[in-house]
Amino acid sequence: MPDETAENRYPKHTKKQLALFIIGLTAVIAGGSILGFFAVRKAVRWFRRQQLMRENYVVEIPAVGLKAPVLEGTEQEILRQAAGHFPGCGSFGSGNYCIAAHSSPIYKEYFNPLKKAENGMEIRLYNIEKDCVTYIISEMQYVAPSETWVLDDFGDDRITLITCNDDGSERLVVTGLLRKDSSA
Repeated sequence: MPDETAENRYPKHTKKQLALFIIGLTAVIAGGSILGFFAVRKAVRWFRRQQLMRENYVVEIPAVGLKAPVLEGTEQEILRQAAGHFPGCGSFGSGNYCIAAHSSPIYKEYFNPLKKAENGMEIRLYNIEKDCVTYIISEMQYVAPSETWVLDDFGDDRITLITCNDDGSERLVVTGLLRKDSSA
């Protein structure tokens, strides 16, 4: 009867097998680390978005799934985080309240769903206290980036949402008029 030591029952691993095992283990660890990084990054963005929604104005078009926090200003730093209200353009439920945000065919941006909006849909604007005014979409149009007349006061109470088209050559402008039974 041959000697049944552990050495004889289990053959030694070759250097090639050991190298493949180490490479595989390294790939699994690296893959897990990368996935973990992106999961943490996504979670941080989600928590930051929720915080911005709690602490700021919020614009929403429920019918197309658009919901975005609104910060004051339209500088790139603001628009990287949220939608931005043009300073001096209207106030909550009064005048022409103008908001801009990014949209992109590649990246998930706040105003991506705006292209699916239609006349007659509701736009809701919530202030910090989460009081709500409701606007009804009355017009959608594309204008040149230089056409800033869309920011003017038209003597009524409206909301104007602005984003760029896919290549940035034009601006999509969605206008909603204040619903008469809406209270500020």
